[in-house]
Amino acid sequence: MVIHEKAYTADDLWELSKQPGYEEKFLELIDGEIEELSPSSGKSGVIGLRIGRFLQQYVDDARLGYVGGADTGFELSPKNVLSPDAGYISFGRHPEYPKRYFIGAPDLAVEVVSPTASLRKVQRKARKYLEHGTKLVWIVYPDEETVDVCRLSESGSLMIDEVGKDGVLDGGDALPFTLPLTELFRD
Repeated sequence: MVIHEKAYTADDLWELSKQPGYEEKFLELIDGEIEELSPSSGKSGVIGLRIGRFLQQYVDDARLGYVGGADTGFELSPKNVLSPDAGYISFGRHPEYPKRYFIGAPDLAVEVVSPTASLRKVQRKARKYLEHGTKLVWIVYPDEETVDVCRLSESGSLMIDEVGKDGVLDGGDALPFTLPLTELFRD
């Protein structure tokens, strides 16, 4: 749901999030429009936390950077602040904690699709991450137990490869990390 009908900036979003009535809302900024997001389903929330935990453990053990959860903002540009369900950014790109949002796109972004989510909007976010420097986006489908691995081609088109439920996720150029989907989708 779009909150207001004017072009907003990351600064506006930051200030709005501190105002009474907005401090508990989950907001993103997409092309200057502030959008309120709905809570995830139980399964989507658990899967999002689980994949974030696997990434966090790997990144912490190897001391590679930060992994943020669903409420972590990444300022892709002054008119785009997105919060992936999990997002990794290397120390090389962001050597210390930010005072507000991480500046720049995550190296790896994870979006977990809830039953109420619009696939068009999720793919739009994936494209937005990739156009702003994210190397890899994983779109996770908990009900199907599959993951779409998204990259941009050299011509700028969105390339999507599906990893089936018996497959293995690979962080590729973004992160030297692998995860069997049987571990992600276990009960």
